[in-house]
Amino acid sequence: MISPLREADVDVFVVLASEYFEQEGYTSLLDKVKRALKKTYKTPEISRNGHAVTITFSDFKVDVVAAFNRKGGGFLIPDSVGKKWISTDPKKHVDLWSVSNKAHNGDLVPLIKMIKGWNKTHSASLRSFYLECMVRDALANVTISNFPSGVRFSLDKLKTKVTFKVPDPSGYDGDVGAYLVGTELADTVRRLEKAHGYALEAERLEKAGKTEQAFDHWQAVFSDYFPTYG
Repeated sequence: MISPLREADVDVFVVLASEYFEQEGYTSLLDKVKRALKKTYKTPEISRNGHAVTITFSDFKVDVVAAFNRKGGGFLIPDSVGKKWISTDPKKHVDLWSVSNKAHNGDLVPLIKMIKGWNKTHSASLRSFYLECMVRDALANVTISNFPSGVRFSLDKLKTKVTFKVPDPSGYDGDVGAYLVGTELADTVRRLEKAHGYALEAERLEKAGKTEQAFDHWQAVFSDYFPTYG
């Protein structure tokens, strides 16, 4: 979870028995999960989105992702928007990110959380997993020397990466960012360009000894996620 808690979300991955699988049942499966959850959770709002069912509690959200074991390994999850089953493997993702985080001396995960803070502040158009994939890929062949330069570098790379296909790092076909198209994609690129500009200027101001002005620029990137000066 990333504070503040009211804006945090938790993913719960539920593997169902194969008897519930239907080849064209992407949407109906999510509706069944929604009905089952409503029997237990009477008060919270429960809604269906493209890949999961979201339970909105008073202080945070839970995304319930229904899945089936996939022949050959991994899992299948529904995509009710694209009307297809998506192959994925969260267990591999954990291992991949663990290796990458170790390669960056533990700095990759905190940096990803920072970029997620920017995303939450500026429209949240980038889905969590999509953003994680892009940041990990952007930093694959470099070293995070410090967080200011890491944020600036990542924002710079992301404004290009969002315009290209981003495959699932566990080796399955598809594009984890396929949902981001048209005006939403163009708006996201503009927000990334603007954030990169602020980050670039914040670094310049800090090097010039103008720390208070640098703080102002970082706040333009992260809003309340970044502290005030003094």
